[in-house]
Amino acid sequence: MSTALIIGDLQRGITGNYPFTRQVLPPDSELLRSFYEAGDAFHEGSGGTELDLPVADEDVVVLKRRASAFAGTDLDLVLRARGVDTLAIAGVATSAMVAATAYDAADRGYRVTVLRDGCADGDQAMHDFFVDAVFPSRGFEVVSCADWALYSA
Repeated sequence: MSTALIIGDLQRGITGNYPFTRQVLPPDSELLRSFYEAGDAFHEGSGGTELDLPVADEDVVVLKRRASAFAGTDLDLVLRARGVDTLAIAGVATSAMVAATAYDAADRGYRVTVLRDGCADGDQAMHDFFVDAVFPSRGFEVVSCADWALYSA
């Protein structure tokens, strides 16, 4: 089993304009530090912008064009070439990018984990609804960034 970490839509243009997104920067940054020690990380971002998270030389940055990180990108090809079968997903917004990417990943046969505190939504009730009800009902594991880092190490 090989796992990839997808963190989406945390470029400065988003984190600078939507205050709710900033709450995920500390746990996602800590998660990346832990993940760098264990393997590769995958980051999603829009073209022409800088990510608001550290990016290492060995990371793969995929230019995302739609809500799902898979739509219109070569992400699936990159993951399959590396033998990845499990994804951990974080980023903003929970009800948009995270949900779309998780659904798309599951449809493509990946096992999916959503990182509860690594995601945020403009509506906290919507975030809670997705991580407490929707994602578990779809068979996705939902854990904290810290617990996932311990589990995946």
